[in-house]
Amino acid sequence: MTVYFIGAGPGAADLITVRGQRLLQQCPVCLYAGSIMPDDLLALCPADARVVDTGPLTLEQIIAELVAADAAGLDVARLHSGDPAIYSALAEQCRHLDALGIAYDIVPGVPAFAAAAAALGRELTVPGVAQTVTLSRVSTLSTAMPEGEDLITLSKPGSTLVLHLAAHRIDAIVPQLRDGGYRADTPVAVVAFASWPREVVLRGTLGDIAEKMHDAGITKTAVIIVGDVLAAEGFTDSYLYSSGRTRGSQH
Repeated sequence: MTVYFIGAGPGAADLITVRGQRLLQQCPVCLYAGSIMPDDLLALCPADARVVDTGPLTLEQIIAELVAADAAGLDVARLHSGDPAIYSALAEQCRHLDALGIAYDIVPGVPAFAAAAAALGRELTVPGVAQTVTLSRVSTLSTAMPEGEDLITLSKPGSTLVLHLAAHRIDAIVPQLRDGGYRADTPVAVVAFASWPREVVLRGTLGDIAEKMHDAGITKTAVIIVGDVLAAEGFTDSYLYSSGRTRGSQH
């Protein structure tokens, strides 16, 4: 028996990986978070599978489901939106499974920020503009940010910043980014429900993005991207395909 932590991708059913789809179609048990998992993806589960919405469950109840499947010798597809490597509560589940001696495997998925960049038609690293992407979130009552990971500090380099789970705090976010390394006219984009049929894309600057988000009613399931790469023009072509590069070189 194995628990497969599967990155389900940002939402669109066809953005799950081939490996993730294959496992989902063959596992007799599936656990998923109902509020962020599309029905057409769950339709891939076997017709007789035990399908459990973990949204209303505690961690202990989720682990109990995995223990029961292990006792019955049943593989589990544990679906996580995006990629399990970030903001998925994967670590705490794996810690319990390690202690219980239950085998698990992790299947990567398309992260929400990648789907958001695709919706914007932009690369997040552009030569001479930004070569660093910082993925972060904001402090909440339930989860404080570690020391040194506040938005003012993270924004000081002025590189590309991607914020998850932060749309509801946009009024507090903008002043902190302004106090860090960004200007009022720094480009900002917000993509809500990236890859879903109800996807919403907003483009603006730090000076007006909060108002645009309020007007659009965006408070959750959104990725906020900040940085000059969003409006980069006239930049130098990369060396990767340069005519001056010796073909076959790996550097």
